[in-house]
Amino acid sequence: MSLSISRAYLILLSLAASLVLLTGCSAVSNSLSSITQISDSQKVKTGAKDKIVIAHRGASGYLPEHTMEAKVLAFAQGADFIEQDVVVTKDKQLVVLHDLTLDNTTDVVTQFPGRARADGRFYVIDFTLAELRTLRVSERFNSSGTNTRAEYPNRFPINQGRFQIHTFEEEVALIQNLNRLLGKNVGIYPEIKSPAFHKNEGVDISLMVLEALKKLGYQNKSSRVYLQSFDPNALQRIKNELMPRLNMNIKLVQLMAYSKWNVSYEYKNNQKKPYNYDWMFSKQGLSKIAKYADGVGPHLSMLVESGSRLGAVTPTSLVEDAHQLGLAVHPYTFRADPEKLPKYVSNFDELLSLFLFDLGVDGVFTDFPDRALGVIQHK
Repeated sequence: MSLSISRAYLILLSLAASLVLLTGCSAVSNSLSSITQISDSQKVKTGAKDKIVIAHRGASGYLPEHTMEAKVLAFAQGADFIEQDVVVTKDKQLVVLHDLTLDNTTDVVTQFPGRARADGRFYVIDFTLAELRTLRVSERFNSSGTNTRAEYPNRFPINQGRFQIHTFEEEVALIQNLNRLLGKNVGIYPEIKSPAFHKNEGVDISLMVLEALKKLGYQNKSSRVYLQSFDPNALQRIKNELMPRLNMNIKLVQLMAYSKWNVSYEYKNNQKKPYNYDWMFSKQGLSKIAKYADGVGPHLSMLVESGSRLGAVTPTSLVEDAHQLGLAVHPYTFRADPEKLPKYVSNFDELLSLFLFDLGVDGVFTDFPDRALGVIQHK
């Protein structure tokens, strides 16, 4: 989509967002009236004033993730921050995509059938920006042989519409211009995707992202930006080496994962090894994170004990420990899709309220920003 968005299109999206939000608010009043999940002694006394809603890959519950259309809808729905996952192209351009590969969100397999690596995957870094712009972006899907199925069956249909890949600077320019035109102050929440992978490919993605942020006016703690990564080595380098070199001091967030997920790697002696995250889950580990980051981004499952059930939720100590160290807590990812709903809540609004007001997190990553805003406004 062109950056010159028509006024009529913005009005249409704003009306759509308002309707969804109103619907969500009416549902909230019905669904939150009987929450008795956590005992009073375990609840964190926290209000709605400073909670933030982060549009996870845009309003990706309604439109294909990381498309300009999904970002405009997230803006129209009132998200406080909009997320950008950032990867690098063959010609050293920063583009907004969640994966290092293109297989599950584009038609790359049919457009460039001979460009897969030995593992059968099509990597962003093997394509120029011009080539990537020819691809059609789709709602996320999984393929097995000739069978293709949507990862989220009740969302926007796969392989429909004409959605495209865009650059990081294009998206930030879109958000900044909408802020200026509409009198808003929506922030950005970029994630540096796999710095170790890019370094192994000869690309310093961390430096590239920081240089882009500085060029775009994000330089200090008061800037409306959080910079996140799953790679603690990269974040410590950003904090201790790159930001001082560039005269920057923006907010950093350490994303947390379970080691078995294999979301981040280290290259030692030219050998690729999964990163071990186990150290992060102790008070001592969080204390180490607090020396280089301003917040943590845990998966929502890390904040609730595994034995929790409907009507009896036991929180872990992670939120309390992080807050004692001055760390913000922004868990991911809150999805309204029925198959993604934890068994210890009966509906999505109840899940949001539980985390925002009983567990006391500072903000949430969600594919449905309108629903989270509805819960906060109802409070």
